[in-house]
Amino acid sequence: MQKVMFTLLMIFLFGFSFSPVVNSAENKLQIASIFSDHMVLQQDLPISVWGTSQVGSKVSVAFSNQKHTTVTDNNGNWQLQLSPLKGSFTPETMTISSSNDQKIKLDDVVVGEVWIASGQSNMEMKVTSVKEIKALIPTAKHIRSFMVEHTASFTEELSMQGNWQVDIPNSAVAFSFAYYLQQRAEVPVGIILSAWGSSSIEGWMPRDLTSQLPYFATIMDKFDNDTNRISKITNILAGPKPRPRKDNLYLRRQPNILFNAMMKPIAPYTSRGLVWYQGESNTRSMQGMLKYKEALQAWIKRYRQEWNNDEMNFMIVMLPQFGKLLKSSPTKDAENPSAHSWAWLRESQIAASNLANVSVVNTIDLGHPSDVHPKDKLPIGQRLANLAAQDTLQQNTLQQSIEAQGPVLKNAVVSSGKITVNFHHNHGLTTTNNESPTGFWLANDKQHWVKANAKIIDNTVVLTSGEITHPLYVRYAFSGTAKVNLVNRAGLPTQPFRTDNLKP
Repeated sequence: MQKVMFTLLMIFLFGFSFSPVVNSAENKLQIASIFSDHMVLQQDLPISVWGTSQVGSKVSVAFSNQKHTTVTDNNGNWQLQLSPLKGSFTPETMTISSSNDQKIKLDDVVVGEVWIASGQSNMEMKVTSVKEIKALIPTAKHIRSFMVEHTASFTEELSMQGNWQVDIPNSAVAFSFAYYLQQRAEVPVGIILSAWGSSSIEGWMPRDLTSQLPYFATIMDKFDNDTNRISKITNILAGPKPRPRKDNLYLRRQPNILFNAMMKPIAPYTSRGLVWYQGESNTRSMQGMLKYKEALQAWIKRYRQEWNNDEMNFMIVMLPQFGKLLKSSPTKDAENPSAHSWAWLRESQIAASNLANVSVVNTIDLGHPSDVHPKDKLPIGQRLANLAAQDTLQQNTLQQSIEAQGPVLKNAVVSSGKITVNFHHNHGLTTTNNESPTGFWLANDKQHWVKANAKIIDNTVVLTSGEITHPLYVRYAFSGTAKVNLVNRAGLPTQPFRTDNLKP
């Protein structure tokens, strides 16, 4: 009964803000709010275009020597696809017209690479906060952006506030990524920035993920039955703008309602993929970090459904170094691999790379032991751009010849009191300081972890220990603040791993 009353209350209070892209009763032709002058359309993929008009009317979209027509459904909704286009710096006009003599023109439209950038505060960190990235502004070219307004909603919205701008996104990571990607792709780059500090992955989840994730169902059930919380959110959303910081902080820490207002209206705008820099808010407990593995993969699959693209690319920015440990940690040593640190969240992030078209940007050599908002964002943008170019710009053979990943565990062979670790992407395996590799720990069947002696031999790492005569397991950089120096020829760091979770 409470849920029914809650639903009725929300409809009563927010019925107008939850209306479709257009009020079809007015028979007015409209296009979804993600479309505007100065937009960037995705090259080489069918381009979804949608909106509303009079029920039963014909709607045509003309762009770049194409014209496609459809008929609105019984709710006045229409959607069609343009055929794939080649990237172009030449601006053109998109014309949307209906059989009831209404017309919309969108000017200065270009075609290139489109990416969504989302997450929490480290994605939001402003360009001016990182001097090395701020220095890129004078030489930035052909980058456009759409910034989604910070807001929330109890139900899935179909429209939002914002417009495409002929300007860089005000995100250090998103801008540096776009800057280097534009140089590699040699086409315009468009960034849709939809991020909000302090948000958890649950804030960006569609409600229907409750059917796949029991823990999320528990969260949403608690949310729905918390009348005080519902009332507070309702009052904040109905209040004046700009909102006080404390109110925004309250909104962005809630489940589901960010997806409804800040992500749902974007879909299914044709994009190459989504860059996700989030996870800090999910490190508050071991349970939260372990559940993140299943949650992230379910979230990716669900977003692919939302965008009608099973091959949609996702790039996950791995959490960098940070020394804070949970109160539950069995040790207070942030370098120890048995500590309850961010290492466990990183493992959950890395697991997502088992899905097709998902890459994880390794940041284990970045970050700060006591600063949750480190300034070393430039390497992240560069690594994102290199991965995106290698994974998605396959028509250019040059992209394939550039190493975009550091060493990744292939296997670990146990024999005669030593463990030999083999890697993918191991060409030119070396260390940044010409010393022995660091960050490796060994354990026997008692799971007692000790630092390993490590040597590079023929692009492998051989591990031994004077404390353990028969080592069985390895953990590498599996800690909050790992001291690491192992890189490949491209100077990219080795990905953290552990073997005690692998099947024999």
